[in-house]
Amino acid sequence: MLNLSQNGCSVWVASSTKLALTPTAVALGKFDGVHLGHQRVIQPVLQSVGNEEGWEDGEKLPENSPQKPIYSTVVTFHPHPHEFFTGQPRALLTPLDEKVQQLRSLGVEQLVLLPFDKELSALSPEEFVEKILVQQLQCQRISVGQDFCFGQKRTGTAQDLQILAAKYKIPVTIVPIQTDNNDLPTNGKSVNHTSSEDHRISTSLIRQTLQEGDIQRATRLLGRPYTLTGLVIPGQHLGKTIGFPTANLQLPKDKFLPRQGVYAVRVIILSETSDTPPTQNLGVMNIGNRPTVNGTDPSVEVHLLDWSADLYGKNLVVQLVKFLRPEQKFPSLEALKTQIQLDCTVARELLSTEC
Repeated sequence: MLNLSQNGCSVWVASSTKLALTPTAVALGKFDGVHLGHQRVIQPVLQSVGNEEGWEDGEKLPENSPQKPIYSTVVTFHPHPHEFFTGQPRALLTPLDEKVQQLRSLGVEQLVLLPFDKELSALSPEEFVEKILVQQLQCQRISVGQDFCFGQKRTGTAQDLQILAAKYKIPVTIVPIQTDNNDLPTNGKSVNHTSSEDHRISTSLIRQTLQEGDIQRATRLLGRPYTLTGLVIPGQHLGKTIGFPTANLQLPKDKFLPRQGVYAVRVIILSETSDTPPTQNLGVMNIGNRPTVNGTDPSVEVHLLDWSADLYGKNLVVQLVKFLRPEQKFPSLEALKTQIQLDCTVARELLSTEC
């Protein structure tokens, strides 16, 4: 269990229901990315906490609701169910630390990580509600997305959850699927004769969008810039020798990387003490294998514009703004240097006009 805090706000992170703060108002789901659709699912839980008149349309609290604080809680699974069933590691849009940061920014008080194992996956929908939600989490209200499934072989639907929870007088809000409205004309019909389901905001759509280098759309779907957060570690010092020193970032092993290539980015240098504000800078980032120098291992390197101080040991938050070009192999270091100069000029112009 963890108690992660910043600026006076904290999120209690429980690695099992036994460590959870109860009673709870629960948003249920995977929540990788904490994108706009996830935020809509979480919102009813935030609105309900501390509201004794109810949480939806003036609805009264359940008769069995205890008269003590109810903790706004996001309940998700660890490891990711896909990883459990396939045995393959899954890269995440928001590894744990990032997920906690996003939930904290929304005002969530608690994150409960349900250990996704054989025992949990074997629970029927009825058992999941009774054992996990009622007995262990003392759940007082629930919010889920319209497409939420749970229980053995995902046999339980959001509507089933509503019916099962009603037996315990626990209200359930089912949040409609959110779509990317920029992909849909004003008449409500989607482009290219596809259904709105093809434009639903989802983790898989965001992953696809990042793989394509469409950073503007990914930002829109997330409701914020996609970020890479990591520690600056020593590299090969190649950038410094050609006049463009770079910060080599060590990222969480399970962090999802977007398309390889060069990006215009904003960089936040996190402060080491709470009384010192972070500094913000403009920069250019490269994700790739550095083929010009026969590199083999993928790396993430950031060059800060108008910056000369040492960054080793610093933690950086890199916000992706725009994909500039794919990674390519140049015939010489001089040609690489010329291209980097051009990249910096383009990035500076772009970032100076971005809101």
